[in-house]
Amino acid sequence: MDKFTVLEGVAAPLDVVNVDTDMIIPKEYLKTLKRTGLGKGLFSEKRYKDDGSENPDFVLNKPAYRNAKILVAGDNFGCGSSREHAPWALLDFGIRCVISTSFGDIFYNNCFKNGILPVQVSPEDLDKLFDDARRGANATITVDLAKQEIRGPDGGVVKFEIDSNRKNSLLNGLDDIGLTMVKNDKIGTFEKQAKADRPWM
Repeated sequence: MDKFTVLEGVAAPLDVVNVDTDMIIPKEYLKTLKRTGLGKGLFSEKRYKDDGSENPDFVLNKPAYRNAKILVAGDNFGCGSSREHAPWALLDFGIRCVISTSFGDIFYNNCFKNGILPVQVSPEDLDKLFDDARRGANATITVDLAKQEIRGPDGGVVKFEIDSNRKNSLLNGLDDIGLTMVKNDKIGTFEKQAKADRPWM
């Protein structure tokens, strides 16, 4: 998993509440277990018309937001069914941070396991960030995980809270397997001792 330290980039405004995981990545894309290639399916029911052509009105199809790294979204983002493909699709598109006032619990947890930072802010701070994001490619936002702050293009700063263990995992690029491998020496010592204590096993 790639480390998340400081992310600077364009933020796309998705001012929609209750965006569920089916909207993020529709069910027809769930047949694969690969984490790559899902970016094309991200918000596909909104991004594409029935004939397969792009919907020019959808935010991620607008020139200013095609390379967005941050998504500023409405309340209760990622609600609905358990779907790890949702963070996979966001990541494959290039989005490493989602900012909202609240998240679906399962989606929130899955983000950390896949190198995406979900940031929860107050409604007032979200409004400010929406204003920044609506400026398009002329305004970049910086998300600094170590300092736990979001810096806007005009110098404004929004502070955010995050669990210290999750913060550490993102800063060091450690998913669940990586966290286990950090203790590899202790695991090896335990296994050797267990074998010595119970040679018949």
